[in-house]
Amino acid sequence: MNLTDNKGDRAVRDRAYQLAESGNFANVHAVEQALIGEGWPNVGAALSSDYARKAIRDRLPDQAH
Repeated sequence: MNLTDNKGDRAVRDRAYQLAESGNFANVHAVEQALIGEGWPNVGAALSSDYARKAIRDRLPDQAH
């Protein structure tokens, strides 16, 4: 994790992981859109790293890969 990581970005990523694990989303983009719909600020910045996007992808249901 980046040393400049802040609590807000971490909270966005944690929520993204929860959404991905719910099984209700088919891909990372759908999770990102759900976060935006929930009103999370700075979603794009929080999920901009390849590491964060892969971590979300790894939590999606198997059929979504």
